[in-house]
Amino acid sequence: MSRASRRATPGPPAVIGIDVATASVRVLCVDGRGRVLARARGDLPPPVRSAAGASEQDARSWWPAVRSALRRTTAALPRGGREVIAVAVSATSGTIVPAGLDGEPLGPALMYDDRRAADVNAEAQRAGSARWDALGLCVGPTAALGRAVGCLRTYGSGLHHILHTPEVVGRELTGHPIATDWSHALKSGYDARAAEWAHEVFDALGFPSALLPDVQAPGTEAGVVGPEAAGATGLPRGCSVRLGMTDGCAGQIATGAVEPGRFVGVLGTTYVLKGVSADLVRDATGAFYSHRHPDGWWLPGGASNTGGECLAGVDPVRLPALDAAAAAKGPASTVRYPLCRDGERFPFVSGAARGFELGRPRDEADAHRAALEGVAFVERLALERVERLGVPVLGPLHAAGGGSRSPVWTAIRATVLDRPVRVVERAETAFGAALLAATGTLHEDLAASAAAMVRGGALVDPVPEERPALDDAYGRFAAALRARGWLFDD
Repeated sequence: MSRASRRATPGPPAVIGIDVATASVRVLCVDGRGRVLARARGDLPPPVRSAAGASEQDARSWWPAVRSALRRTTAALPRGGREVIAVAVSATSGTIVPAGLDGEPLGPALMYDDRRAADVNAEAQRAGSARWDALGLCVGPTAALGRAVGCLRTYGSGLHHILHTPEVVGRELTGHPIATDWSHALKSGYDARAAEWAHEVFDALGFPSALLPDVQAPGTEAGVVGPEAAGATGLPRGCSVRLGMTDGCAGQIATGAVEPGRFVGVLGTTYVLKGVSADLVRDATGAFYSHRHPDGWWLPGGASNTGGECLAGVDPVRLPALDAAAAAKGPASTVRYPLCRDGERFPFVSGAARGFELGRPRDEADAHRAALEGVAFVERLALERVERLGVPVLGPLHAAGGGSRSPVWTAIRATVLDRPVRVVERAETAFGAALLAATGTLHEDLAASAAAMVRGGALVDPVPEERPALDDAYGRFAAALRARGWLFDD
């Protein structure tokens, strides 16, 4: 079936985003305006982790879970799935699968947090230091690059392919091998600036580049749904299969932050700042690194060890009352860096960093308010670092994550940042994948998809009367970090 005839399908067309997460598969079907038409999920077996750093999951479990969730999603649609014109898959960053000649897995998937190839990754960092420096990247202990080399050492001549999660699912959807996207390929050693694998690194490690997949831009058509998958899922035969992005990138674009200068602060267990820049950002400290935008721009971002985790000891039932008390109280009497673990990775890098408090809170509400303000101070540090690196931050900051559901916390963030904060309705990976599926099918490009499909959400303005006190507290916070030798102005 031609693309033109697929678009001529009677009734409003729809697209599907698939999120293959660690614990489950989520499938979301939306129309061209972003309205949810149907959704389903399926559980996955938990990864098997060991003290030695292993983290594995049965890759053969992915397709049955995806197939079942797709079947239930299409069955809930008015035309039984015939209205779906495109689908895209997103997954965890850095998860790879060793596969044989026929593309079947040779063993379990090696997950994003598997640390057993740390020594190989250290060698890869040295072998490609000039390339990584130019990209502003660091090959960390859990990078997929080292695990790929480990697969060759494990399976020898039986290894014919290194696949990422979307290629495993895409092969089932299309009936043939597909390319990967440059987002999922990043931690496997792909240089999106030069549009090539880091050949000198793989040569130094004795790894044949022929084992690696072809790479294309996210949103590119990788194939169409074949007859077998159509019968199993309810998707129409000939439905376009588009390349996705990693879960973090898909979650970012789901907020609508898809054009240069737009940033989103995701406040979950940890705090993550992601945005769009016209040019590649290079951060010598390694706190910030960039994915490639589907349209050729860049997606700089960083993840703190600080965030909503600072409230982990509070009974969730009590949070609304504590928020109300903190709002009534106004700015805290103490300054707190609410780091609950050892070391920080963003907006500064320090293995010595530890949480601290300047002063003693007057009561529980005061302590709670100090924790909320402390995370907002980390967010301000992050945005200031972005701007010092030469990246403009335009307009309101998009806000997502569980912490953004607190009106009090959001108002504190807006006041500390002295800029409006827009709380987006959803930042889920499956919706970001659906935006990529809509790009080139329902809409001309990603910006058009986001403009048509992402709903704005509530805009929260700064509280002017609290600004002087929070400015003063932020100054004390930053000074304390510098005094401890963790933060530097340059």
